[in-house]
Amino acid sequence: MGVFTYSDEFTSPISPARLFKALILDSNNLIPKLMPQVIRSIEFVEGDGGVGSIRQINFQEGYQVKYVKNRIDSIDPEKFLYTYSLVDGDGLLDKLESVLYEVEFLAGPDGGSINKMKSTYHTKGEIVLSEEEIKAGKEKAVGMYKVVEGYLLQNPDAYA
Repeated sequence: MGVFTYSDEFTSPISPARLFKALILDSNNLIPKLMPQVIRSIEFVEGDGGVGSIRQINFQEGYQVKYVKNRIDSIDPEKFLYTYSLVDGDGLLDKLESVLYEVEFLAGPDGGSINKMKSTYHTKGEIVLSEEEIKAGKEKAVGMYKVVEGYLLQNPDAYA
C-alpha cells in the first residue's frame, strides 16, 4: 500500500465558527439544499454524528459517483478541527483503500478565516495517484467550500 499526503490552504472572509457550523455541523442539511444538482442526500447510517459515526453522501443519478461513506474520526467544535475518513463507496475507485481528511479553520484577518486541509491517500498495492486525480478531488472540495461561502456571504445571519 502506498501513502500520499497533500495539503492545501485558502482564506475566506467568513469566520471559522460560521464555516465550521455550516460545513461540518449542519452539512447534512445545508449541502443538499445548496447543491441539489450534485448531492441527493447526506445521512448518518451509523451513529448520531459523533466520533465513529458513518455518514453516507448520496449523489444524483448520472453523477460519476453513486455514494461515499465517511467515518468521523474526530470533531472539536471549540478548536474548529474535523477529521474524517472516506471508507466506502464509489469515491474510492479501484485505487484506494481509504482517504483521511483533516480540516482546520483558523482565525484570519478582518474576522475571516484561514482554512487548512490535509488529505492522506492510502492506495491499493503499488498504485500511484496522478496529479490530475488529486487536482480533480481538490477542486470538488474547494468548489463545495465556495458554494457554502457564497451562501454565508449572502446570508450574514445564517450560522451566526
